[in-house]
Amino acid sequence: MGRLSDVRRVVTGHNESGQSVFKDDQRFSTNEIPSGDAEFALIWTAPDLPVDNNDETDGRLREAGLTLQGGSVIRVVDMLPGGESPMHRTNSLDYGIVLSGQLELELDDGVKTLLGPSDIVVQRGTIHLWRNPSETETCRIVFVLTEATAAVVNGQALPELHP
Repeated sequence: MGRLSDVRRVVTGHNESGQSVFKDDQRFSTNEIPSGDAEFALIWTAPDLPVDNNDETDGRLREAGLTLQGGSVIRVVDMLPGGESPMHRTNSLDYGIVLSGQLELELDDGVKTLLGPSDIVVQRGTIHLWRNPSETETCRIVFVLTEATAAVVNGQALPELHP
């Protein structure tokens, strides 16, 4: 199983006179998560929405779980061949953009769909799992996660389900 290329992150900002500048341009690799089924690379976080563009904190260095309460997260996920996440649900709105490989999305009722390069999924607080059906190819997907209210069904807020 070959590793995918490093992730390049370019960050813009302003200098003291208000002119647009490049603040950072670096490459870094993804790191295996404890479950061993995927590798993550945190790209940026913002602690609040709307975002404060005057905050000079490197968003990659901010502590974040899968989501960031009140804020947003963008990360690259390399789902390893044969890898499968546990079923989970977060109170977030997630945009997933498949860059390479294939990824299967399974919902709690067992219904599945297969996503491929350029496919985009909008994940809205449902119980789900991710599976890479390939035995040889890593799937790279970019996720942008923003905090959301819990989905409510029959007057009851659905609880988060963390692996």
